[in-house]
Amino acid sequence: MAWSTRRLAQLAGTTVKTIRHYHAIGLLEEPDRAGNGYKQYETAHLVRLLQIARLRELGMPLADIAELETSGETFTQTLRTLDARLAESIARSEVLRAEIAELLEHHAEADVPAGFASVADALTPADRAIVMISEHLFDEQGRKDLREIAAEHQEADNAFNAVPADADEEEIDAVASQLAPVLRTIHEEHPGTRTPPLVPERRAALPDLTQAVAELYNPAQVEVLRRAYVLAHQAEVDGAPPPVREDQAGD
Repeated sequence: MAWSTRRLAQLAGTTVKTIRHYHAIGLLEEPDRAGNGYKQYETAHLVRLLQIARLRELGMPLADIAELETSGETFTQTLRTLDARLAESIARSEVLRAEIAELLEHHAEADVPAGFASVADALTPADRAIVMISEHLFDEQGRKDLREIAAEHQEADNAFNAVPADADEEEIDAVASQLAPVLRTIHEEHPGTRTPPLVPERRAALPDLTQAVAELYNPAQVEVLRRAYVLAHQAEVDGAPPPVREDQAGD
């Protein structure tokens, strides 16, 4: 007894449209037709549809199924490849679940990248924005360094965050002097951060990162960062220690 396309679709748990698509891409052979022109499907077609469904369940793309030998070493190697893909997918899912758990634990918001949830409350919106951009542009070591820096070095953050846009030269110099030793320590502990550790294909994005800093922080804060960098590295050139913060004097 032959089946119509609709009946075959019902038996296979699929749709008429899917069967027609399989015919079009060569996955399913066209059946013979009755005198009235209707297709007449047989058991072999049903088995093939179920086989395709099984391979799809295993994660195999239709393009691969079309050229697949369903037995022998070639099929075994295909299964090994699928297994490796699934292992990668599971590992990625575990990483994502850990990131979600961290966000939930610290009630973090959407602009907090992975690894920063525990310190998110100490970051200003501008800080979080720069961190998110940097996480996207930095290489793997740079991202790791950024997480450690955010967790370990917040000594001058309050003073820097409080710098108003109309700060005078004296205030800018004072905060820059306070930030310089922190910046030098960061560069000593994480040498790769002396210049933005951009991934090779994104090195051309340095001007864009600079522009982001200029837009996210006020002009006085940007000048503080510039002077602090100069002070920290000038101390290295001169062979002298970086400027001492007032609260460290006499220690």
